[in-house]
Amino acid sequence: MNTAQIPAGAAGTATATRPVLEVVGLRKRFGDHTALDGIDLTVEEGEVVAILGPSGSGKSTLVRCLDQLETIDGGAMYLDGELLGFEQGKVLRPLTDAGVRAQRRRMSMVFQQFNLFPHWTVLRNVTEAPVAVHGVAPAEAKAKALDLLEKVGLSDKATAYPRQLSGGQQQRVAIARAVAVEPRVLLFDEPTSALDPELIDEVLQTMQALAASGRTMVVVTHEMEFAREVADRCVFMADGKVVEDQPAEAFFRNPQTDRLRSFLARSMRRNDEQQ
Repeated sequence: MNTAQIPAGAAGTATATRPVLEVVGLRKRFGDHTALDGIDLTVEEGEVVAILGPSGSGKSTLVRCLDQLETIDGGAMYLDGELLGFEQGKVLRPLTDAGVRAQRRRMSMVFQQFNLFPHWTVLRNVTEAPVAVHGVAPAEAKAKALDLLEKVGLSDKATAYPRQLSGGQQQRVAIARAVAVEPRVLLFDEPTSALDPELIDEVLQTMQALAASGRTMVVVTHEMEFAREVADRCVFMADGKVVEDQPAEAFFRNPQTDRLRSFLARSMRRNDEQQ
C-alpha cells in the first residue's frame, strides 16, 4: 500500500458531525483481481446500512476490510475519527498486531458460518471475550450474557453445546456473543446464507430487534425485505464499486441506475419463485 496517499477522513472534525465509521477511497486487490475499487462510505451513530449486490461485487471483502481481517491496498478507514490499521506520525506505519487487536475490539463481526467454539457451552461462548479480552468481571459478564440470551430467545440454552442447537439458534448465539462486547459497530456478513429457509426468520427478527434498540449496524445481505424494512440506508455494489447509496425507501422505489433496476427485478423474481 502506498502510505503516502492515505486520504484525510473524519479525523479532526467536530465530534457532533463525525460519523462512527468512514471509508475513503478504499481499494483492495487479490492478485490481478480488483475486489474494491475506490469505495466511499459513511455510517452514522445508530444507523443501519444494508450492503446489497450480486456475488463477487466486493460486499464481503468490504466488511472483512472494516474488521481488519484483510489488509487494504489503498484508501483509508476511520472509526470515530481514528485511522484504522495505521499509526500516524511523521511517517505513516502499519499498526502492530496488538494495535490492530485493540481497534478490532471496538467492532464485532457476525459471519456466514457461526464460528462457535464447539467444546464450550453457549454461556461460555458469549462470556469468553468480555472476560478474557475486555477484562469484564466474570459475574458481570455472566449476568449480561444471560440477559442477551433471553433477548435472542435462548435463555433455556445457556448450558447447551453448539452441537445441540439448530443453525438458527447457533447464529443467534453468535449475535449475542457479538453484542456482549458492546461494540461501536456490528458487522454482519450474510448472516442467513448458511441457514435453511425455515430458520432465517428467527435470525432476521433478532437483527431487527437490535436495529430497533439503536445499534449501529453494517449488514451485507441478500434479504431484500429485511433491507427495505429495517435498514436506514441501502448501498448497492457491483464490480467493486458503490453504484448507488440511498435511503432504503428511495433505494427500492426509485433506483437511479439500470444496474440496480435489473438487480432488484431479478431479486423479486427469485423471491416470487421461492414462495
